[in-house]
Amino acid sequence: MPASPAEKAEIFRALHAAPGAFVVANPWDAGTAKLMAALGFPALATTSAGLAFALGRRDSAADLSRAEILDNAAAIVAGTDLPVTADLENGFGDAPEACAETIRAAAAVGLVGGSIEDATGDPARPIYDFGHAVERVAAAAEAARGLPFVLTARTENHLNGRDDLDDTLRRLQAFSEAGAEVLYAPGLPDLAAIRTVCQALDRPVNVVMGLRAPFYSVAELAEAGVKRISVGGAFARAALGGLLAAARQVHEEGRFDALTAAPTGAEIFGLLEAGASS
Repeated sequence: MPASPAEKAEIFRALHAAPGAFVVANPWDAGTAKLMAALGFPALATTSAGLAFALGRRDSAADLSRAEILDNAAAIVAGTDLPVTADLENGFGDAPEACAETIRAAAAVGLVGGSIEDATGDPARPIYDFGHAVERVAAAAEAARGLPFVLTARTENHLNGRDDLDDTLRRLQAFSEAGAEVLYAPGLPDLAAIRTVCQALDRPVNVVMGLRAPFYSVAELAEAGVKRISVGGAFARAALGGLLAAARQVHEEGRFDALTAAPTGAEIFGLLEAGASS
């Protein structure tokens, strides 16, 4: 019998409490979720970038609706027995209540975690003011209270040209006090910054690899204090890279050698069956 959301949330929290670091893989549909489950990843996270690539759109709350994000997440949840957390953009609204509504809707489709970010989507004012950002996280945390749901709060400073580590720490510390269980600042510049963030916080820290170099190993990140490692849209980009390389060879050179690296249909179907929910 498939695990209940409560059981999955317990497993997910236990991963954050265990020694070392774990990798949460980022599928973009039910098929890739099953493949990643078959490979042995202990938990999954949706990727808005991967979904956007598949839909031929930009990765933003303006281009991906909450309904589309949650429909995609529901398919991923149904595909495997693993805990699934979601990229919930900025909560799909400026108001704290929009964040709370998004958390409730996410839990309703079986997600056991999700992230709320402090990016506005407005290039003229890319990051919410500190007080408002904290209010939004507090509303999300209140909505998650009592639900089988692990809230991640993230500051987007370093993805928006605001390489102010002091402000990043101030925000993450405030998000922790507001009730977030996991903290996340994508785009930290180096391992020293990652170590500084981990040492300054009292909650598990998520770090993304594959976004941009340098890339560190799981062992290096664990030693720095990282608890959870995600890859965002990097697996999706890697898959598209393989597609583009093969398609260019066919189109530009008239050769098909690149296709020899592709797994057989039987191999893929075997993995899909192995990773499917019971």
